[in-house]
Amino acid sequence: MLEAFGVSDPGCVRQNNEDYYYVDPSLGVYLLADGMGGAVAGEMASRLAVETALKHIYAGNERSPELLVRAFEEANRQVLSAAQAKVELNGMGTTLVGAIECGANLAISSVGDSRAYLYENGQLTSITEDQTWVNEVGRKIGLDESKLREHPMRHVLTMAIGVESALRVRNYLIEPIDGAEFLLCSDGLHGVVSPETIRDTLATEGTLEERAWRLVDAAKAAGGPDNITVVLLRKR
Repeated sequence: MLEAFGVSDPGCVRQNNEDYYYVDPSLGVYLLADGMGGAVAGEMASRLAVETALKHIYAGNERSPELLVRAFEEANRQVLSAAQAKVELNGMGTTLVGAIECGANLAISSVGDSRAYLYENGQLTSITEDQTWVNEVGRKIGLDESKLREHPMRHVLTMAIGVESALRVRNYLIEPIDGAEFLLCSDGLHGVVSPETIRDTLATEGTLEERAWRLVDAAKAAGGPDNITVVLLRKR
C-alpha cells in the first residue's frame, strides 16, 4: 500500500482552477487532470474525466494496467460526448495521468502533458512522456532546448482526453521498492519549476503534505502562471 497526499492551488494569475485530482490510498487509486477550454469547460472536462475513470476502475473485477487504459478510454468518450452536446463546451478537453496499485506493481497511464515522476535514492526520473508538439515534433526535428522553450508551439498538446475518438494512452508498469516516492503533477508545476528544484524539494525533510506544499510554493515563487496540482505517493 502507498501513503499519499494531494493538493491543488489556482496559482498566482488565474481566478479559477481547471485542475482536478483524486487520491484514495485505501483502494490504491490516484488520478490527476488539467482541463482546457476556458473556465467552465476546463473545470468540467477535468472533473468529468476523473470521475468517469474512477467509476470504471471501481466497477472492475481485477486491478490491472488494462483496466486503467479502459478507464481512460471511457473518460475520453464521456468528455467528447459532453463537448459535442453543448456549443459552449466545444473544444474542451483535459490531460489525465493516473496510477493504480496492481498487487506489488504500480500501473501508470497518461494522456497529454501531466506527468508522473519517480523519486528514489536521491534521483528524480520522469516516468511519463509528454504528448506535446515540443516532445513529439520539435525535438525530433532537432530544435535545441533553448529554442523549444520560446517556440510558439511549446504549449500545444498532440493528444488530450475529449478531443478526438482515437486516443493514444501511454502506459508504464513499475514495481516500487520500499521508500520509493512518486509525484503526479500538472504543468503548473513542471512547466515553471526545474527538475533540479523538484528533486531538491523532495529531498527535504518532512511529511508528504509538507513537501507537496513546498512544491506548490516553489511554483508560486516562480510566478504561478497556471493552476498547480501535486500528488505525492510513497511506498511504505
